[in-house]
Amino acid sequence: MDPLHPNPLILKLEQFTKLSPEDKHALNLAACEGVRQIGARADIIREGDRPQSLNLILSGWACRYKHLEDGRRQIISFFLPGDLCDSHVFILRQMDHSIGSLTPVTFAQIPRRRVDEITLKHPRITQAFWWDTLVNAAIQREWVVSLGQRDALERMAHLMCEIFLRLQAVGQTDGHSCDLPLTQAGLADAMGLSVVHVNRTLQELRSSGLIVLKGRTLTIPDLSALQDAAQFNPNYLHLDAEGRHFDANE
Repeated sequence: MDPLHPNPLILKLEQFTKLSPEDKHALNLAACEGVRQIGARADIIREGDRPQSLNLILSGWACRYKHLEDGRRQIISFFLPGDLCDSHVFILRQMDHSIGSLTPVTFAQIPRRRVDEITLKHPRITQAFWWDTLVNAAIQREWVVSLGQRDALERMAHLMCEIFLRLQAVGQTDGHSCDLPLTQAGLADAMGLSVVHVNRTLQELRSSGLIVLKGRTLTIPDLSALQDAAQFNPNYLHLDAEGRHFDANE
């Protein structure tokens, strides 16, 4: 990887444990495997496909989604730079959901042989991959709570807190600001709201001074205040080096 653009996967996994130079080298090689670029609104893999590679998002945003027969879509999760699209996907014979780009995306297609080689030779990375899997499950649980219990303002504020902290963990924020390249229709599909309700909720957050939205840029003037509005507890993101006992020696 370019030294000026560090591997976002390494930045993410080091929120769990400190990796060795050998670990980082292995991940950098993996990030160079089968690199592809696609435009917005394109599928990376479709429901029903057999997974042949582990997809790593290097830049851009993607999402996991399901379509109903009548065309309605539910976005189930967002994939940001540094995210693996299911680190243990090879266990499945076919995909039960689709993964598509929301913006232009650059991603690496890491073949199974490379994943097996990395996990066999680098146990610290194996532990970090399991951490990543567990964090994804925790995020999914929190989304269920939002859909079932949080009102629209809490739901929107919670999602923005989550996105900001996830981007911050991989060096993708600038002070109080981050990229938010989501349409109101995309937000509606993720949050179980109508586009009209999303628009009204964004206006409410703006008028209260909790967020500033200019084009694709989200600014959160006071993160603590937004967290309070969302009843947001960041512990489910597990960004506090819980795997420090696996840390590589200097």
